[in-house]
Amino acid sequence: MRFRLFFVLVSIVLLSSCGEYEKLLKSTDFELKKAKAKEYYDAKQYTRTTELLSQILPRYRATEEAEELNWMNAQAYYGMKDYFMASNYYKSFMEQFPFGRHIEDACYMAPLCDTKISPRPELDQQSTMDAIEGFRIFLARFPGSSRTGEVTALIKEMEEKLVDKSYRSARLYYDMKQYKSAIVALNNSLKEYSDTKYREEMMFLKLNSLFNYAELSQPAKQRERYQATLDDYYSFKEEFPESQYSKDVNNILEKTNKFLNQGKPAIEVNNN
Repeated sequence: MRFRLFFVLVSIVLLSSCGEYEKLLKSTDFELKKAKAKEYYDAKQYTRTTELLSQILPRYRATEEAEELNWMNAQAYYGMKDYFMASNYYKSFMEQFPFGRHIEDACYMAPLCDTKISPRPELDQQSTMDAIEGFRIFLARFPGSSRTGEVTALIKEMEEKLVDKSYRSARLYYDMKQYKSAIVALNNSLKEYSDTKYREEMMFLKLNSLFNYAELSQPAKQRERYQATLDDYYSFKEEFPESQYSKDVNNILEKTNKFLNQGKPAIEVNNN
């Protein structure tokens, strides 16, 4: 009985509250809406905050309160974990109030939101690139910020995701035995991300792709492509003399030599 009474009382309060809020949304009292939006924000009722602010922000656009209201709006979306909208509102805030008192926070929060919506490496990485660009702008604008270390770490984290994306795309061509495309993709990835953690593997995949491409080529084009394989072999061995792929790499050299040096003394393979 007590539980039922309690439930009824709570329902009455909630219905009353909803009814009052509906009246507030229809009200033309913008000062009241502004005051209630702040109350809802302080109470972490972010959905109501943003609903009210969407109605009143145009009204206060050219006033002294515009900065705080726009900042509250962006923060409320972040509080709701709607990072896509929050990012847009932080960026809008940066454009409207480039010298406002929240500008450093906004310049940090916008790319932070982009990191939150950054997807798995195999998917489109536009938000990842947006995050990197935003954080680099932040570092350039606020070089003495206490967030410098954190931002630098976040940039590296996002860059690693791009490296992973690049590696997966190049590897896909290789796995599909599309060696010409694999060579181009691997070469581009190695140029763009020269210090990637996948460097040794990618250089081996490129060498093996060159070899397989030569093997499968028309006879008239084989010598040129085997020569490209040999050139790439020396680049690989120079950088990774004790590679985990040494056995396969030396096998590539032996077969390449056999073709290029028909009737000539073969270049010795160093198996040590």
